[in-house]
Amino acid sequence: MADAKVIPFDDDRSRSGAGRRRGLLPGGRAQGPAAAGPAPVSALPGGQVPDGAAEAAGAASEDDREAPVSGWDRRIAGGLAFLRRRLTGDYDVDEFGYDKELTDQVLMSVLRPLADKYFRVEVKGIENIPSDGGALIVANHSGTLPLDGLMLQVAVHDNHPAERHLRLLAADLVFMLPVVNELARKAGHTLACAEDAERLLQGGEVVGVMPEGFKGIGKPFGERYKLQRFGRGGFVSTALRAGVPIVPCSIVGAEEIYPMIGNSKTLARILGVPYFPITPTFPWLGPLGALPLPTKWTIQFGEPIPTDGYPPEAAEDPMLMFNLTDQVREQIQHTLYKLLVQRRSVFF
Repeated sequence: MADAKVIPFDDDRSRSGAGRRRGLLPGGRAQGPAAAGPAPVSALPGGQVPDGAAEAAGAASEDDREAPVSGWDRRIAGGLAFLRRRLTGDYDVDEFGYDKELTDQVLMSVLRPLADKYFRVEVKGIENIPSDGGALIVANHSGTLPLDGLMLQVAVHDNHPAERHLRLLAADLVFMLPVVNELARKAGHTLACAEDAERLLQGGEVVGVMPEGFKGIGKPFGERYKLQRFGRGGFVSTALRAGVPIVPCSIVGAEEIYPMIGNSKTLARILGVPYFPITPTFPWLGPLGALPLPTKWTIQFGEPIPTDGYPPEAAEDPMLMFNLTDQVREQIQHTLYKLLVQRRSVFF
């Protein structure tokens, strides 16, 4: 064997070569792969890695890495942070009492399974709702209990690309009921009056209104999907003043959740409610009769009707309001008939 050649440590060639190989900067600092961590372990001939070499080489990098955070850990941390903000009052509500965080984190989480799994809501025409700015959604109203408004709220938020929030205009009765009043305010609902609606629309919100009111929600089962009067067109006047588009909306499936076959007017007067429904299951089955039937829903948003091209005084023109109101009503009714022809079954 030839004699080994000894290279002195102070040899310039050795020093410069080692610096290039190890990536040393002047002053002995490492650069490149050397700075990132230990060099990879080379396999012996035959593809075997020396015992313990891989573990020793990766020990430092493993110590530096943090353990991954699981989905449950993140949820628990988020829930605790939410509770802390609730207890300390560190959250925001707007002038109408709308609590966006509570709506997104709690109320939507409760309503979403009902929409997705129970009623299996199918949404069409969501692109007709603008991505920004105000818009007035006008929908039919039905179902004995106003679940259609809540499902409409979930449909807009969960299906719109911008995740827009629907601010519903509700009747006086909603804000007279304990607990329901507070929840309605927190969810963004407000009194169905022109002043509140106009302020929301001018603020760039998506506002929902169901002009049939109690006449629509409390109509007998034999008149299902036949629109009632839309009032005197107050919603059209509001849209004209705000200069926002009107988006007609048709909801199929809500009429059958509580088939109303009778109305006890005496009990309604005693309780101070517009009607007291009698269905095939309520009040005969007690609380169980309040469970809605699992019908299949379809919510379709129609082509928006622009209002920004009218002069300011148009909001005071009764003939224009009547024509626009009739146009919206006819579009909703026509779409309802079309959806009813297309559906295969009430439940599928």
